[in-house]
Amino acid sequence: MKRSTLRVCAAFSLMALFLLAGATEASARKKAVKKAEPAVKVQTNDKGYYKDIFMDSGIGVTSRKDLPVARYLGLQMEAFISSASAELSATDTILQNELLVSSAVDENGCLLYPDGSPRFRMVYMNGGNAMNLSHALGDAGRQVFIDFVHAGGSYLGSCAGAFFPCHYKLMDDGVKDYSPEYIGIWPGVVRNTLLTRTPTGVKIEPGSALLKYYDFGGDMYVDSVFHNGGCHAVEDTLWPANGEVLARFDTSNIKTKREFNGKPVIWSVKEKEEWGRVISCGSHPEGVNYGDRLQLMGAMVKYAIEGNAPARVKGELTIGEPRLMNKGTRDADPAFTKIGDKQYHHFTVEVPEGIDTLKVELRSVRGFEDFEMYLFVNPDEFAFKENAKYMDISLNANKALIIPAPKPGKYYISVFCNTTVTAVETAWGVRYTGRLDVLNGVPYTVGVNLPPVEEKKK
Repeated sequence: MKRSTLRVCAAFSLMALFLLAGATEASARKKAVKKAEPAVKVQTNDKGYYKDIFMDSGIGVTSRKDLPVARYLGLQMEAFISSASAELSATDTILQNELLVSSAVDENGCLLYPDGSPRFRMVYMNGGNAMNLSHALGDAGRQVFIDFVHAGGSYLGSCAGAFFPCHYKLMDDGVKDYSPEYIGIWPGVVRNTLLTRTPTGVKIEPGSALLKYYDFGGDMYVDSVFHNGGCHAVEDTLWPANGEVLARFDTSNIKTKREFNGKPVIWSVKEKEEWGRVISCGSHPEGVNYGDRLQLMGAMVKYAIEGNAPARVKGELTIGEPRLMNKGTRDADPAFTKIGDKQYHHFTVEVPEGIDTLKVELRSVRGFEDFEMYLFVNPDEFAFKENAKYMDISLNANKALIIPAPKPGKYYISVFCNTTVTAVETAWGVRYTGRLDVLNGVPYTVGVNLPPVEEKKK
């Protein structure tokens, strides 16, 4: 089949591999399981993300269809799921690159908004073969994951998903092996445990951030966590200044080829405030549906999401001057780039004394009048739907908020795009239909006390 034909086929099925389905990993418990506590409510999709979790079950990693923790926490999830075959399918490769990197339908890929902001709160990377995953993604695909974290989205990976964030592996001779195929969002070093298909104990580190969410039966211990060829973090070499050990291996009751009892099994880093958090787990708690292991996965997901970067201001508006947001992904000008689905754009304006009326306007661009756009305003703090003092959530695209006798000071103005794609479930997952045009962004104009729009002469 010609490459052009493959690309046409891929375009028609572009978003076909998003999925939530059912699969369970059975694993025997060594101790009595305390009944799982009710899930702590996680407030979702309220800060400008399309959905909460994107699960990568792509080429080189397990073709997992289900992530029980998403249901446990009430989170919204989509996934890319390749065929279970070990061979790199040409169609899978095309679809993966079109989906994650770029296509005519979605120039910025599904993980990022047109301005480069994270479209999901976090990415979860499955276990498998990290090198095969990396080779299939290529340079452009690997860069997407780097950009996602550097834009404020968080990353959680198990086993191969713990190798993938690194650049350095510790070898038997003590030499650090640099792997350019990996992405380096974990700046430290890992080492292969050489242990396969064996459960281990997991000791939660005293003071671990995971204890903010659960006490794991009161003993801070999780029994029988499946392990299959994963890694542990190396603490005495290139450990980042703000790296955290969240939990450690307990292998005291099993024989291992390599000694790693007490080594970090879960670790994390958030290098900058404006970046997301990276959490790596050398083992596999992700498929369990009950008990401490489910809570262990839940705690990691919660901590990852908590590590999202705070909201950012696009720019300061000048009273009387319109700001046109009409740039595309390839313009590489995020301060003036179009808005994506379920995304907020934030602005500020300094209001001086003596202003009788503040009129905040959102104006549609010709040809984009049928998108559902909202407008929010708050004095002194970011404006979201749940906290805005002033708002207009009417169905029309054009908005105007009138604030009489505004107090002087800083006002936050937010534009929100409520139009989104439709996710349709199929035998192979869900695919995007409907408003695909929102994926490349919606242009608009925003401003304060703008001059009236001039009527066109007939």
